[in-house]
Amino acid sequence: MTAGTEASATVDGHVVLAAAELADVPLAWPVLSNRVLAEGHVATFAEDDVRTPDGGTMSREYLRHPGAVGIIALDADERVVLVRQYRHPVRHRLTEPPAGLLDHAGEDPLAAAQRELAEEVGLSAGRWDVLVDLFSTPGIISEGIRVYLARDLAPADRPDGFTAEGEEAEMDTVWASLDDLLDAVLGGRLHNPTLVSGVLAAGTARLRDGFASLRPGDAPWSARDALADAGLLPG
Repeated sequence: MTAGTEASATVDGHVVLAAAELADVPLAWPVLSNRVLAEGHVATFAEDDVRTPDGGTMSREYLRHPGAVGIIALDADERVVLVRQYRHPVRHRLTEPPAGLLDHAGEDPLAAAQRELAEEVGLSAGRWDVLVDLFSTPGIISEGIRVYLARDLAPADRPDGFTAEGEEAEMDTVWASLDDLLDAVLGGRLHNPTLVSGVLAAGTARLRDGFASLRPGDAPWSARDALADAGLLPG
């Protein structure tokens, strides 16, 4: 099969999807009842009773999350700026890209990424592209993440009113080459999902065509739109 094939085919008894069919599809099974189990500072812990296609029911607990952005900021020498931050749920100090929450359903993700890059590492970028969109842990949390590639870096002032608190107050800023990060990810030494997905996407895009085929920074984010339509984002 070639990339231009329009429909799936059956090969040796296996369904092989065509390139055009490789897309997740928004879908919502009927919710019979919903209970909020706990309200947190960032996420809401909820439980839904759901009607399954065979007429049965199932109960699912999950976290409603506002979503986030992350940035693989790459300089002219193909070094990536990183922070090292303590993450209490996993009891690790993780090496991570600059990243942050989206504050509300209507917040522009590119503007949020630009803010986080300035807040966390004191940088701005002249060029922004989308590396990858993902659901961080779709079996338990509704968090969608967009990871950007930021280039043409320059120093920037921290936004007015920004104060590092909690874990952020203990972060430091470091740099590493993209090649060394790829080795560390594939070697199982780095675990932050935004870093792992962003670094692998950046390495693939660089090898494929030197980043030429990446989506622009303001590209539509259809998965997040679907979350908003399903009422899974804060107002």
